[in-house]
Amino acid sequence: MKSMILAAGRGERLRPHTDITPKPLIQVGEHRLIEYHLINLANAGITDIIINTSWLADQIKATLGDGSRYSVKIVYSFEGDEALETAGGIVNALPLLDDEPFIVVNGDIWCDYDMSQLVRADLTHEAHLVLVNNPEHNASGDFALEDGFISNNGERMLTYSGIGLYTPEFFAAIPPGKKALGPILRKKSDQNRISGEFYNGKWVDIGTIERLAQLRSFLS
Repeated sequence: MKSMILAAGRGERLRPHTDITPKPLIQVGEHRLIEYHLINLANAGITDIIINTSWLADQIKATLGDGSRYSVKIVYSFEGDEALETAGGIVNALPLLDDEPFIVVNGDIWCDYDMSQLVRADLTHEAHLVLVNNPEHNASGDFALEDGFISNNGERMLTYSGIGLYTPEFFAAIPPGKKALGPILRKKSDQNRISGEFYNGKWVDIGTIERLAQLRSFLS
């Protein structure tokens, strides 16, 4: 199984940090943010990793190299000077991801979720998402989880963690170019084509300077 880490974004809300450092390379505790993902994936036996890049792409490649220091093999998917957003970036990298299901991880989150659970997941639908409790900045949540399926509405709404298992078929009808993932998830949720699970562990979306400071305090 392969994995893709999304690392192409500009990180506007983390400026001025991200003016000179790509968000995935920001130091939080002992490691850079993206290094936690590399370590967690390697511990789960996932060693073939694609990283999409755009903003300050050369820094990411120079810092992480071929991945050997993390016991993984990294291949880079460069999107040009303007990032293609989540779905567009994945579609652009599909030739590198082969024909089997693959894990996608947002590069700007920190989570202690055990990635080996996705390796063992029995994927019978087009995607499988990991949902978490709603943080303050997303109090209304994204999706509900009912009988193992993701739905757009429900009594208890949860937040998409940015961790998911996807089949190539999920993206088969999406043309190349800039494309957000959210509307596609909602459409396929309406069609009952996405399964999911709830994770109650530690999860942080590093979207602002305040949340970055909170994570640094937690990891210290």
